[in-house]
Amino acid sequence: MKAPTRRALAKQQTRVKVLSAARRLFSEAGYEGATIRDIAAAAGMSTGAVFANFSDKSDLFREIMITDMGDLADAMREAASYGKGVEDTLLRMFAAGYNFYKTQLPLARAAFSVGWSPQDGPALRSAAPVQVLNALIIEQLTGAVERGELGPEDLALRASMLFEAYLSNYPQAIFEGWTVEALQDRSRDQIRILLAGARRR
Repeated sequence: MKAPTRRALAKQQTRVKVLSAARRLFSEAGYEGATIRDIAAAAGMSTGAVFANFSDKSDLFREIMITDMGDLADAMREAASYGKGVEDTLLRMFAAGYNFYKTQLPLARAAFSVGWSPQDGPALRSAAPVQVLNALIIEQLTGAVERGELGPEDLALRASMLFEAYLSNYPQAIFEGWTVEALQDRSRDQIRILLAGARRR
């Protein structure tokens, strides 16, 4: 395997600097408030250097979000390993997600606004790392079916509804200041209701 060239290393370092500056500005100013010009200045680069690495602002933001989704999936996977039963496991996964963004709510606000926008939302929500989160929920439900906790009916639909329930709680944290504990209480009820019809008696 060839060692990377000096030019390739320089390009990678530029990407890292731009992503770091963009993350900070998106966190401080939100998606709309952060401009490519501001991001370039914060990274100590020209706007041309930014555009040499990213096609536009949405491309830059999507890369940050996709990286975060990978880290978030790891946190959820670890939380799931401590679960006892499907409801407890899902609740731990949800809580891991809320804790992940607890210290960076402005960035979560930007992600939420972009994730639901008609222009950039579909691309972000259909990205592979985001779909991994849904796959983790399917994995837990499948395991519960194999253990006899749940019936197999409507498994994919339940997983999708649970994922949407998880996402639906972010506005409470972002805009209304809910604590992680309050989000967990809400999630506990959501999970219980969404699984109620599938429980094996």
